[in-house]
Amino acid sequence: MTQIKCIAIDDEPLALQLISGYVVKFPQLQLVQVFEDAVSGAEFLRNNKVDLLFADINMPDISGIDLVRSLENKPMVVFTTAYKNFAFEGFELEAIDYLLKPIDIKRFSKAVEKAEEYFQYKNAAKPDEIAESLFVYSEYRMVKINLADIEYIESMEDYIKIHIHNAKTILTLMPLKKVMEKLPADKFQRIHRSYIVPVGKIKSIHNRKVQLAGAELPVSESYMDFVRKWMKG
Repeated sequence: MTQIKCIAIDDEPLALQLISGYVVKFPQLQLVQVFEDAVSGAEFLRNNKVDLLFADINMPDISGIDLVRSLENKPMVVFTTAYKNFAFEGFELEAIDYLLKPIDIKRFSKAVEKAEEYFQYKNAAKPDEIAESLFVYSEYRMVKINLADIEYIESMEDYIKIHIHNAKTILTLMPLKKVMEKLPADKFQRIHRSYIVPVGKIKSIHNRKVQLAGAELPVSESYMDFVRKWMKG
């Protein structure tokens, strides 16, 4: 089993001790080092490859958010904080998760599970393994979406709404073009500047309208070639 190399940075010794104690309970994790100050931790990260970083947000020298933002090669990040209101700046850093102190072992386990899933996704040996899922950043944490559950994807200016079968719609800060690059081209098709649909879920196409199980979406002129190909079978 490939281990996920991780470090922890927190100016509170007891918090570091707690995280260290939790990490050893998970064989998929390998704790490489811990740091009580952000400067030393940042220097280590610039000179060593690490897969996962547990970083406190509120530290006296450099905040965890500023630390991560300064890194050229960012590892997966799980932020820890004593405050319920997370800084919006963390959104752009695409953290795997946020853990509220005092950290509960069950909640820590969920964060590790997310990190492991994303690690496997990013390091999958076969392209078809990657093609089964999509990871996006929503509500201050990384979310895994099974491609088979996507009904359609809708653009909302800078954001996109991913409509999921029998589940809550997921909102994420990402242009439609970028998410299209993450999707397998043989399974998803852009039909409009505002919509992407799963090809296998198209029920019919008529009068420039794509009929899905739960929605009817317009097709723009620039995507009519797809319509013609689909109708030919």
